[in-house]
Amino acid sequence: MKLPRFGVEEWLNVHEKEALYDIAGVSISALTLEELFRLADQDLSTFFQELSRKKMDYGWIEGSPEFKKEVCGLYKDLRPEQILQTNGATGANMLALYALIEPQDHVISVYPAYQQLYDIPKSLGAQVDLWQVSEEHNWLPDLDDLRRLIRPNTKMICINNAHNPTGAIMDEAYLQELVTIAESCGAYILSDEVYKPFSDRSEVPAIVDLYDKGISVDSLSKVYSLPGIRVGWVASNKEVADILRNYRDYTMICAGVFDDLLAAFALKNRRVIIERNQKIVSENLKILKNWLAQEPRVHAILPDHVSTSLVKLDVPLPIEEFCRQLLADYGVLLVPGSRFDLEGYVRLGYCCDKQVLKTGLAKLSQCLRQFDE
Repeated sequence: MKLPRFGVEEWLNVHEKEALYDIAGVSISALTLEELFRLADQDLSTFFQELSRKKMDYGWIEGSPEFKKEVCGLYKDLRPEQILQTNGATGANMLALYALIEPQDHVISVYPAYQQLYDIPKSLGAQVDLWQVSEEHNWLPDLDDLRRLIRPNTKMICINNAHNPTGAIMDEAYLQELVTIAESCGAYILSDEVYKPFSDRSEVPAIVDLYDKGISVDSLSKVYSLPGIRVGWVASNKEVADILRNYRDYTMICAGVFDDLLAAFALKNRRVIIERNQKIVSENLKILKNWLAQEPRVHAILPDHVSTSLVKLDVPLPIEEFCRQLLADYGVLLVPGSRFDLEGYVRLGYCCDKQVLKTGLAKLSQCLRQFDE
């Protein structure tokens, strides 16, 4: 089993601590514990008193009953035994692919997207076809292309909804058509759903709610602004959950007593977190739109209130070279699109601290001015 370097993570691991203005990350501005408990109108000291009485053992291996109850509330009709807690969505994707994909299986994956979705199946010996996103289709892949790629023995279709890095959304009508195609050969659909739109106009159902062989992956990292606790989950039908349960014993024991307790608390109080984050996304998206309107060397199809965006830069340099220069000279961090096989573009995470965004965009404009001469 050999894996290539994880392009985006490699870039961030090397460079994110150098940045003064990080507009590369695509979580919504991370919460402190103090802010989380203030939003929930709860006493932080009470939480720590409860935590202090808990034994620091392995806790609930698959996630506590409280955690599973709250996760079930995110879906239409799931039972706790259909939920497995994981080490973030990364752990959930790994678990599903490791458990279900075998050598010579046929897998179709949206491309580019989160790199796990195609490189892990390849590493397991599967035949992987890439389902290319297209700017002319607002960064969605064409369903007719999927029909041409599908085979009678296709084992799995991997999607990222909303899409990383573009923020493009597969809406319910699109997903229903996707399900029909998957049903034609009995393929699983693995859907990484960590990015969600914060727009009232965008209803995006989970794939597990639409399709019996749909597998939904999510976490607290993006929408709930708690990447630091590394808690995610995978939701599926009971048969798939039992398969994953067997493989999960080889990949992790538990998320940890503290992480589980805080995850359950956050999900129980998700309404106030969503309200806070909806405001951040809306206000920061306006800042980004205004900047785009005034910056002649930039073009973007902006997402509908999703925390990641893909921006095209008109620069006479390879995009990775430009991003290195931008970081070295101005302290601004972006992810070069070359890390997604999208030369000339950058991933821009606009849901950071508002002042970081404003300053980062202003300095990006300063760097772009050198090419006007």
